[in-house]
Amino acid sequence: MVTDGGIDPAQSPLQFPTDYPIKVVGRTGRELRPRIDAVVVGHAPDLDPARVTERASGAGNFTSITYVIVARSREQVTALVGALAATEGVLMVI
Repeated sequence: MVTDGGIDPAQSPLQFPTDYPIKVVGRTGRELRPRIDAVVVGHAPDLDPARVTERASGAGNFTSITYVIVARSREQVTALVGALAATEGVLMVI
């Protein structure tokens, strides 16, 4: 069966569960990190806080936060990326 993305899940190079990094970029602000953390934990409740890194841009206008989750399925990752992309303040999800 081929999904909408044209990839047959049976042919996926990813084997679940797997460590899966997701980087979120947004405008720097006090509310950004808690808002994004809540979305990530909602989709990956077993997130280890030690596997989260945050970095400000050179001018401090933007913040990137990288989460390494234990992804259980392609559907979980797809739902998480969609929820993050729809989160206020998020400019990019990589």
